[in-house]
Amino acid sequence: MSAATDDSGAERAGRRVEEVLEQLTAAGDRNTSAAAEELVRVLMDFYGAGLARILDRLRAAPGRETGDTLDELLGDDLVSSLLVLHDLHPEDTGTRIGRALAAVRDPVEMVTFDESTGTLRLRAAATGGCGCAGASAVQQSVENSLACFAPEVTTVAMEPDANAPEPALLQIGTRPPQAVATTRPAPARTS
Repeated sequence: MSAATDDSGAERAGRRVEEVLEQLTAAGDRNTSAAAEELVRVLMDFYGAGLARILDRLRAAPGRETGDTLDELLGDDLVSSLLVLHDLHPEDTGTRIGRALAAVRDPVEMVTFDESTGTLRLRAAATGGCGCAGASAVQQSVENSLACFAPEVTTVAMEPDANAPEPALLQIGTRPPQAVATTRPAPARTS
């Protein structure tokens, strides 16, 4: 099974949990709704404790392979999102933002991140074109990656690359071109 299949299954499971909780809440039985929410909290604690133990064992294991394995796990968006969800991710927010941006196909660079508002300002890297055709697709790709690696980012603001050349302006005239004037020597003055 591929990672993409795993991710979509995990997303479906998460959405299904939310749907079931909403149905129970809408049904009006407060006791059943409260019990279901408590069950989800207990399961989250249970799986969080398991993930914490896995991380502890990986860190305690000797050898270079352990670091490679941990790095590989942190690079997986499903594992990374679970570690963030359980507040177990060993990397700081800036590192996780960098990891998310590296996972995006279109090159972007971080300008600033405001932790108080969750706003991440990015600059689109120069691609040789005007960059306007796929700007929304790039932003959506960045937002999807950030959702897994750095959910603290709540807003993404894209800025144009300051070093990108201005697009050439093509001017189309409606009149024929003017004849090129040639310079003639002034006539000699005779007195």
